[in-house]
Amino acid sequence: MTNTLSQQSEQKDNFHNKYITYPERNINRIEEELFKIFDEEVNAKNPVVIRYKHSMIYKMAQFIAGEIKRCVSVGIAGETASGKSTITYDIINTIELFSKLFNIGNLITRVNTDDYYYDRSEEVKKAGSMAEFAKNYDFDVPEALELDLMYKHVKELKSGKSVMLPKYDMSGTTIRWDNHTLANPSRIIISEGLFTLTEKVKDAFDFKIYVDINPEIQKERFFIRAKERNLGESAKSIYENASNKAEIYIRPTREDADIVLSGEAERKNYGIFLSKIIKVIEKIYFSKQV
Repeated sequence: MTNTLSQQSEQKDNFHNKYITYPERNINRIEEELFKIFDEEVNAKNPVVIRYKHSMIYKMAQFIAGEIKRCVSVGIAGETASGKSTITYDIINTIELFSKLFNIGNLITRVNTDDYYYDRSEEVKKAGSMAEFAKNYDFDVPEALELDLMYKHVKELKSGKSVMLPKYDMSGTTIRWDNHTLANPSRIIISEGLFTLTEKVKDAFDFKIYVDINPEIQKERFFIRAKERNLGESAKSIYENASNKAEIYIRPTREDADIVLSGEAERKNYGIFLSKIIKVIEKIYFSKQV
C-alpha cells in the first residue's frame, strides 16, 4: 500500500542515472540555460515571471543535475483570486504530461493547504449556519489552519515516507476528515494556498513561489466569483476582511519568495514557460544516445 524508503531511493536513482547524454551534467551549463530562460521571461512583453532570486537558479540546477537526489518541494502562495490555484493546476498538468510522455511514474504529489483548515463543524451547528458562525470567526488568518501538521506532512513526504492527508469540506460545513487520502512520496511535492509561505510552514519548501496581481483585477475576479457562489451582500465585507488580513499575513511573503509570478499572464503561457525548463531536463536524461 505504501512505498518504502528504499523503493523511493531506487526510483530516484533510476531517474537520475538513465539516458544521460548531456555533457557531464555540467552544473554551470545548466545554470546558464536556466538564467537564459528566466531572463528572457522577465524581459518579455507580458511576462509570466516578474522577479526571481539568482540563488534559486543554482539550487534548481543542483536538483536537475542530480547533485540533490531527494524530493523537491514547491510552495505557491498568493491572495484570494490571484490565480494561484489555476497556475498550480497548469503546473501539475504540464508535469503529468511530461510524466506520461516518458513513462515516469510517481512524479508529482499535491498537498492542498486548504485541507488543513481546522474542523469547526460543531461550532457551525451551534451557531445555526455558516453565515452566523463566520460573524465571530476569521478564516483569513493563518491560525485558522493547522499549518504545523502540514509542515510535518510535507517533511515526511520529502524524507520518503507515505502519509495520510486530511480533506476539508469547502462547501460550508467546515468538516475536516483526518487520515483521508494516502499520499506517496514523489519527485515533486507541490502545495498551494493563501498561507503556504507563512512562518509555520514555509521552511518545508525548497522553492517558494508567490503569485502577484494588480489589486483592481483581483477585486474584479473576486466579485465575479462571489456572484457565482451567491455570497450576496456579504461579499463586500468578506472581500474587505480578506484584503485587510492579506496586508498582514500574505503580501509580506512576497519578499521571501524565490520566484514571483504574474497572476495576469495568459493561461497558456505558464505551461509554455515550464516546458522550457522541462526541455533542459529532457536534454539531460531523455535524449537519444548519439
